[in-house]
Amino acid sequence: MMQMLAAGGMSILTDGERTADEDNPRGYLEWEAAKQLPQKPNLIAEAEGKAVKVISQLLLALPNTYQYHVIFMKRPLPEVVKSQSEMIRRRGSTGAAVAPEQLIALFQTHLTQVTNWMKSNANVKFCPVSHHDLLSTPAAVCATVQQFLGLPLDTTAMAAQVDSSLYRQRQT
Repeated sequence: MMQMLAAGGMSILTDGERTADEDNPRGYLEWEAAKQLPQKPNLIAEAEGKAVKVISQLLLALPNTYQYHVIFMKRPLPEVVKSQSEMIRRRGSTGAAVAPEQLIALFQTHLTQVTNWMKSNANVKFCPVSHHDLLSTPAAVCATVQQFLGLPLDTTAMAAQVDSSLYRQRQT
């Protein structure tokens, strides 16, 4: 999504710290300071007028002094767990000693909490985007995102960023 927003003409808040790798050969458009939001929520001021990647756990740390448009990527949790496990394995480290089924249940509880938080905050508008829909109908999803943001984004350039060959951890 971040690659799509950039291609569409949106300014992205990124520090370039995390470079391309086997897991993401196009590179990461991330902002390392986002990890500090629970301790320093006002850092989000740097993102004003820009897109910034914030993982779902950190959304809860956003101060209510700003208006947020959250594009909330949704992917089947078994695929998320499989993908994370594969990244951890490739990096030669070990993840939490939790069975995949338990991890999926924990993630589902978390997603329910975050979704309820977004729905209950007047300063948060969110647009859920299905990972599968994005892969199968990128032009339609890009049009939805453009309409949600209300910006003159180049949806053709956005849709061209979708590369289904990068979809490796499919749910079976």
